[in-house]
Amino acid sequence: MTLQEFERLARTLWAEIPQQYKQGIDGLIIEAGSHAHPEHQDFFTLGECVTEAYPSDYGGPETVRSAVVLYYGSFQAVAEQAPEFNWEEEINETLLHELQHHLEHLASDDTLEDFDYAVQENFRRVEGQPFDPLFYQAGVQIAPHGHRVEQDVFLEVEVKRPDAFVHEFSWAGRRYRVEVPASPADVLYVIVDREMRDVPGDFCIVRVRRRGMLGTLRAAWGTQGYSVEEVLVGAQES
Repeated sequence: MTLQEFERLARTLWAEIPQQYKQGIDGLIIEAGSHAHPEHQDFFTLGECVTEAYPSDYGGPETVRSAVVLYYGSFQAVAEQAPEFNWEEEINETLLHELQHHLEHLASDDTLEDFDYAVQENFRRVEGQPFDPLFYQAGVQIAPHGHRVEQDVFLEVEVKRPDAFVHEFSWAGRRYRVEVPASPADVLYVIVDREMRDVPGDFCIVRVRRRGMLGTLRAAWGTQGYSVEEVLVGAQES
């Protein structure tokens, strides 16, 4: 897809979004270049919501102004890596994603920013880089102690001692059991070596060793100094 075709499609999709959801947005900007992650050059930012707040006694579209930016070069780079890449779907999803950023700025809601943080930290985990061991808590909650971050699922289990034990859990109407090995790590990622229904990515049992108050998500990595280990373990239906 050429830059001209990209811009034409993006502006058509943008025009189809009801105006009431675009209050406070000054426009859609198309950048020809790409926007790579500063630490991972093969990880591209497709779009951004650039927001400025103006001092006022109340918040709203008049005090929070945004512009949605799409990076054509990033879309092109990702499309080259994925033959099944659907330009229209990805453009539309990115527009809605960045629009939600703006709406949550209006509502002073940082839910989506936390999810973006979780996605970035999960990427670091997969790449073998240092990561926040409790990042998944900023993902989408799917159970009292379960979260999903894009294609991966994380079920947290808190223990007092780092001994080996058998953990049983239910997923998609079936019952499973895994043998969690002993580990001195504060946070042990037990990656289930089995295809799990509705989980195209990793299915992880996260064994967290209780050590007082866990604190907030980001503080856990920045000040607590948690040690982390990952193991691959099979799961059996029970």
